[in-house]
Amino acid sequence: MAHIGIVSHSKLLLSVHSSHYSVKAIDEQDKLSVNIIDEAFLAAADYTGTVSEAKTDKSAIFPYHLGEAGMPIIEQSPLVMECEVIDTYEIDGFKNYICSILNTYIEEDMLDEKDKPDYAKLKPVLFEMPTYKYLRTGDSITTNY
Repeated sequence: MAHIGIVSHSKLLLSVHSSHYSVKAIDEQDKLSVNIIDEAFLAAADYTGTVSEAKTDKSAIFPYHLGEAGMPIIEQSPLVMECEVIDTYEIDGFKNYICSILNTYIEEDMLDEKDKPDYAKLKPVLFEMPTYKYLRTGDSITTNY
């Protein structure tokens, strides 16, 4: 539903087209969750991006529970971050949210020996613009510092 980028070690930027139904919910709550997807549920996640919540109730597509901050935690997602909006701006029809990460939930088997996310195990799927293709991730191409 959105473009996501890293702003700092504890902040991220989420950019959503202003016409999306979710903008209203984010603006009302000043909170959101980022549910990272992997190939196991790519088809269902892709479907949610093709239908509008204004016309289709998408709440039953993924089993979920509410996290400590009250945001939806998709149970199939290997990595979820609950975030609080700390600033917003609009540009080119997109609402941009700068967010603090409040809580992070990750499956234990997706952690490395230092208790950090192991992306070789996690293998998040990326959505690439402007070709609208999904990309596989997970292979390390550098050494650890």
